[in-house]
Order: sequence, then structure tokens, then C-alpha cells
Amino acid sequence: MPIRETPWPAGTPCWTDCQVDDTNRAREFYRDLFGWEIADSTPEAGGYLMALRNGRPVAGIGPKPPGQPMPSTWTTYIATDNADDTSDAIVAAGGTVVMAPFDVLDVGRMLVATDPTGAAFAAWQAKQHFGAAVYNEPGAYCWNELHTDGYQRAQEFYAQVFGWTFTEIGDGVNVDYATFALAPDGEPVGGLNDSTKNPGAGPSYWLSWFQVEDTDAILASATGLGATLLMGPDDSPFGRMGVLTAPQGETFGVIDTAQAAEMPS
Repeated sequence: MPIRETPWPAGTPCWTDCQVDDTNRAREFYRDLFGWEIADSTPEAGGYLMALRNGRPVAGIGPKPPGQPMPSTWTTYIATDNADDTSDAIVAAGGTVVMAPFDVLDVGRMLVATDPTGAAFAAWQAKQHFGAAVYNEPGAYCWNELHTDGYQRAQEFYAQVFGWTFTEIGDGVNVDYATFALAPDGEPVGGLNDSTKNPGAGPSYWLSWFQVEDTDAILASATGLGATLLMGPDDSPFGRMGVLTAPQGETFGVIDTAQAAEMPS
């Protein structure tokens, strides 16, 4: 079981949480789907719930900010050593800071922003909470990717703000997809997908993927719990996967990396 007990390197997707109208309803859905232990936080945390595996944090569930109408969504958090400096870098690169840096009790400092293509994300400066302690195993997140209608502009933005380098792995015709790393020749930590190659794609957004042991079984379980299947199950060189919208409207992906398929050349 991969375990993280120190802050994630700056520029790494380090946490994911969902914002919903009814946190108790979300608690029941994700508990039944992924087997998460979901703990209440202190009253000062404003109703935020912490999802755990074997007592270690894997994801969060929180209420939507009061007075800010928004759809239910999963949010990708990107690690930073200094949230205030990252805020300045976001603005300089053409992004928009939606929520200026603020302290989250004594656990961290964060901001919420949108990139120039409209995709929302958060930046997290760790204090007591480092981010995901369990990852890349069933029931934990394993990948975060941006689906964007401004593929090149997005690459320029994230390279300027977080120093990412990109490796194209799509065919350049039917699929434009790049992985990103913290340094040239570094290990990929996430991906970017050109959503204009997908008919009917909506606005730009970040998608969180959770690893599972049996994609088909999870998709069946999720739809039985009230989710909507958007895509899949599909085979890929990275695993058998599907994309779902939970009962309150937040979208996420599931993938069984043990079922990687050899695709025709």
C-alpha cells in the first residue's frame, strides 16, 4: 500500500475532494461504493468529512461554499510550498484567483483558481495535513487529468505556474493527450486531454480517477447506488476504465490498472 507521510513535492496533484449539497448523502454513496471510512471533522471545519482507508486520509467531502452557486464537483489540489506566491503566479500567467489564499485552521493554506481555459483547481500549502496519505491502490485516487478546450494555452499556463514539462502520448489526430511531470524526464504525475477531440465535450474541468479492483463491478454498483454512467467500461493500455456522475452531479473516473489492455497498433 503506497503511503505518504510527508508533504507532496510542489506541483504534484496531492489531494482531491468533492463539494456537494448534502454531505451525508455523499458519505453514504462513497462509503458503499469504495468502502471508505468517513470521519467527521471538528465543528470549526464547517462540516468537512475526511474519507479514510485503514485510518489514513484518501479524499474529502465538503459542503458547497455558502452564497456561491456552483455545481457539485470533485476538485484537484496541487501542492505548493507557498500559496501566496502561487496566487501571484496564477494571475501573472493569465489565470483567475477565485478564492484568495486563506488558512484552513492549522492544517494548511489554500486557494481556489481557474486556469485561462476555465478549469477550476485548488493549490494546497501543507501544514498539519499533507494531502493524500494513501494513493495508487483500490479505493484511493491514482490519477488527475485536465480536460480542456484550450490544450496549448493550458500547457503554457501550468508550465509557467508549476514548472510542469509535458510529454505527448496521443496520436495527434484522434487524440491529443500529454502527461506532465515536475522535471524533464521525470515520472508523470498527471495528464492533459484535448477535449475538442471529443464530440459534445463541455467546459474545461479537472477529472479525478480512483483505482478499483473490478471496473465492471464498480460501475454496476455505482449505477445501483444512483450514479449515471457517462463512459465505459473501456479497455486502454492503462487499465479498464469508466466515468461516472454521482447522484449529486459530481463527475469522477474509475480504473482497474491490473486490466491493462494491449491495444492494436
